[in-house]
Amino acid sequence: MSQTSDIIIIGGGIAGISAGARMAADARITVLEAEDAIGYHSTGRSAAIFIRNYGNATLRALNAASEPLFMQPKGISDNSLLTPRGLLYVALEEHLEDLEAILEGATGMERLSADQAVARVPILKRDSIAAAAVEPGAQDIDVDRLLQGFAKMLRQRGGSIVNKAPVTAISRTNGTWTLQTPQGSFSAPVVVNAGGAWADEIAKLASVQPLGLTPMRRSAVILPAPEGHDVTGWPLFACAGEGWYCKPDAGKLMVSPADEDPTEPFDAWPDDMVLAEGLHRFEQAVTVPVTRIERSWAGLRSFFPDRTPAVGFAPDAEGFFWLAGQGGYGVQTSPALSALAADLCAGRTSTLPDTVVQALAPNRLIKS
Repeated sequence: MSQTSDIIIIGGGIAGISAGARMAADARITVLEAEDAIGYHSTGRSAAIFIRNYGNATLRALNAASEPLFMQPKGISDNSLLTPRGLLYVALEEHLEDLEAILEGATGMERLSADQAVARVPILKRDSIAAAAVEPGAQDIDVDRLLQGFAKMLRQRGGSIVNKAPVTAISRTNGTWTLQTPQGSFSAPVVVNAGGAWADEIAKLASVQPLGLTPMRRSAVILPAPEGHDVTGWPLFACAGEGWYCKPDAGKLMVSPADEDPTEPFDAWPDDMVLAEGLHRFEQAVTVPVTRIERSWAGLRSFFPDRTPAVGFAPDAEGFFWLAGQGGYGVQTSPALSALAADLCAGRTSTLPDTVVQALAPNRLIKS
């Protein structure tokens, strides 16, 4: 099998699928996914919540630019992809500076007393709370509906998704990239590297300078709801010092140690010691013990050194486009980043502020 497109996208996570859907309005698109199905790795393991005040200034601008699509997902879904949840930060004395850093430049956040925090989440230990704050506008994201909606848009616009197609070799001749996979060869003048944790490895295959991506493992467990409590209406609640976070999930509690352990790219699984340490930190903040883990899993969040994604053409390889390093922000920034990627590949001016576009440019990460 040999197939020619205008743009080949490597990676069928939310980054690659959303970008492909946007680009398919102007070009012939092929998405190559290594696994049996799209969204297998980080996308399918996301905590899935829209937090406007999450990340650095560049990411917060992307969050704000993405919100309208989640609320009115024309062409993706018939109704909003968001459901009210809320986000509560609690701080011990040693985390007061961390909470202030979260509040700095934030919009729509409110400070709370310890009593107000406990009123929202009754299992919190009141005496250990030195300060608290809430983002009432944080909302759950229907990730599957988002991903499948973008995939449907991509196909309706004539694009294709090829599963079980890990890229094994990349070459470029006479302005055309050729990619080898178990499903055959694929050629296009433009390649989009949306390979998630594998993005630097993909660059190396293409003889493009890697940008210093670090995959980091993030673990989580499902716990039964505390006896006597209906957790359905609770907000996501988290340690301001990033020692743990907890989100109601289908009548149970999803708890993460908020770990970020650097690793090689792989099909991640949780480390028992990391889980035990994180659950211990969680237990110190609540009045109920952890007695049973129903399920555990892990995923990879990949960051560049400045914790900002790279979106744009590589300065050292014509037709090689970076769309990587979304860290833990990939799902909630996908509307803005996919639109930016489509604009840049089509030679259009982005609607994002130029300062944001420049902050995302890959050339900032190239070592001289």
